[in-house]
Amino acid sequence: MRQHLNTLFITTDGAWLRKDGANIVVEVERAEIGRVPIHMMGGIVCFGRVGMSPPLMGHCAESGVAVSFLSEHGKFMARVEGPCSGNVLLRRRQYRIADDPAAGLVIVRAIVAAKAANQRAVLRRALRDHGTGRSQDAGHARLDDAQRRLGDVARRVAEAPDIDAARGHEGDAANAYFGVFDHLVRRTDGTFRFGGRSRRPPLDPCNALLSFLYAILGHDCRSALESVGLDPQVGFLHRDRPGRASLALDLMEEFRSTLADRVALTLINRQQLGEKDFIRMDGGAVLLRDDSRKAVLTAYQERKKDEITHPFLNEKVSLGLVPHIQAQLLARHLRGDLDGYPPFLWK
Repeated sequence: MRQHLNTLFITTDGAWLRKDGANIVVEVERAEIGRVPIHMMGGIVCFGRVGMSPPLMGHCAESGVAVSFLSEHGKFMARVEGPCSGNVLLRRRQYRIADDPAAGLVIVRAIVAAKAANQRAVLRRALRDHGTGRSQDAGHARLDDAQRRLGDVARRVAEAPDIDAARGHEGDAANAYFGVFDHLVRRTDGTFRFGGRSRRPPLDPCNALLSFLYAILGHDCRSALESVGLDPQVGFLHRDRPGRASLALDLMEEFRSTLADRVALTLINRQQLGEKDFIRMDGGAVLLRDDSRKAVLTAYQERKKDEITHPFLNEKVSLGLVPHIQAQLLARHLRGDLDGYPPFLWK
């Protein structure tokens, strides 16, 4: 079983990373502010104007430590990779199945069903944990209706005749879930009022927080796929598009609600973030402030340490390992070792 490794997030503008023996050294204005052993790192994510020495880049590439460069607000910019891992035969098999609508449909059905089921689990947990005394409340009724609709989607997608029909079910799930997301926010100050999903750019603090977390989750899913030798650019649910890691987006669908969304809701409902943590730009975009990103990243890393029992392996694993496990299971299915792809179902 793969060991859960940490991800090093660098958010300080102007930071410089270099290699010193077996350590990563972080410097700001030529003063050392920290060092960590390279072998304990599974990835490095740099935000904004962060530099890295060529020896450290080369060592990370050789050691399989994923290095990603993002803008200060979480937009993907670049990635440093070593030689492709895994068997070329696996990638050839991936490409063949991606071009075979019938074979790809098997995977897409599983992903969409898991997405809807996991979104439903988030709503059901909210009803269970915070529903006392609210059975007649309109918000409670809407949450209950949405979780029923998500259950219907999870069942109906198994009969989807083609990938486009399955994509339609995925859209139904997103509409049902985000249509009641505002009722998961228990703040009354209005800062995190959610009126719908806005992406490029996010137009309110709640969407800014979600978009930032999805960018980090995307890094984890892409790294997981590359670690088993799959091509993150070629997916099944998401159509091919130049520059888009479609398979990483496919894999993310199983984890958005249970990993990213729950971190966001915890930060919001525990009042660990507020209006002061966001910047409102002239064009309407809303972005996380530099210092606030650190609090979000810390909460995300802590969430990844939570232990769950994996539904397919029936073993206790940290949540941060699940994307790697799912990437391995997908590779096994593509090779023909598993009849179907067993998606991650959160309970």
